[in-house]
Amino acid sequence: MERLELSDGRVLEYLVEGPAGGRPLVMHHGTPGVAMALEPVAEAAARYGMRFVTHSRPGYRDSSPQPGRRVADVAGDVSALLDAVGADDFVTLGWSGGGPHALACAALLPERCRGAAIIAGVAPYDADGLDWLAGMGPENVEEFGAAAAGIEALEKFLAEAGAELKDIQPDEIIAAFGGLLSAVDQQALRDGMADYLAASCRAAVSSGYDGWRDDDLAFLTDWGIDLAGIQVPVSIWQGDQDRMVPRDHGRWLGEHVAGAALDLVPGEGHLSLMKNIDTIMAALSHGG
Repeated sequence: MERLELSDGRVLEYLVEGPAGGRPLVMHHGTPGVAMALEPVAEAAARYGMRFVTHSRPGYRDSSPQPGRRVADVAGDVSALLDAVGADDFVTLGWSGGGPHALACAALLPERCRGAAIIAGVAPYDADGLDWLAGMGPENVEEFGAAAAGIEALEKFLAEAGAELKDIQPDEIIAAFGGLLSAVDQQALRDGMADYLAASCRAAVSSGYDGWRDDDLAFLTDWGIDLAGIQVPVSIWQGDQDRMVPRDHGRWLGEHVAGAALDLVPGEGHLSLMKNIDTIMAALSHGG
């Protein structure tokens, strides 16, 4: 893990893997999450000659908090990170809570971003014509209900939820995530994804809940980007068995992100959708 000192005094922790000199694939982790190699993504990036680059968003683990941050603020951090690794351009992938942040990079860094893929990414909270909570598991309904009620209610929720994640082990993940997991996502965890998710969850709350809190609040407020003005290629991937970010989020993004290619994948969930990573990476590798 490496650390980057930013111009405003914050520290950003980041990870780089893969072939030196390859175009960076900047991955935006889910919520909660940290800079960690998701092996299917990192391995697919390497197969296409790309470097896997990811950072912990502000407030997660060793990345300094940035209270009041908006989704759009990620563009400045990614631009600084690209400079630090000596890259002119990049492609980006956002999974789940990382989806809005990948869209921000596509919208705000058009001179550097050559393409974006959104995997089970959340739509804006104020999306016209979208019932934002419909189809989410009860745990997410409770979490975002608390976020909508204000910081105090959200911090109370996160303190309780985070306590369960501090020492969570792979064999405890399915029970802990409860109603957020469809049958196909439970199987994805049994097939090997539980190790990654447990380690990511533990790391994400290891320094407190600032990053998780600020992610949730950023999702529910104005993202600060113009989805209709995006000029780089964007692919939207969404399964119909997703209880964390329901299918209609992907459908809405497909209809409102300029020029987006929408892939609604039947029979896939929030986690199992990753089995499409080679197809996703092949398209990204041709960006630009």
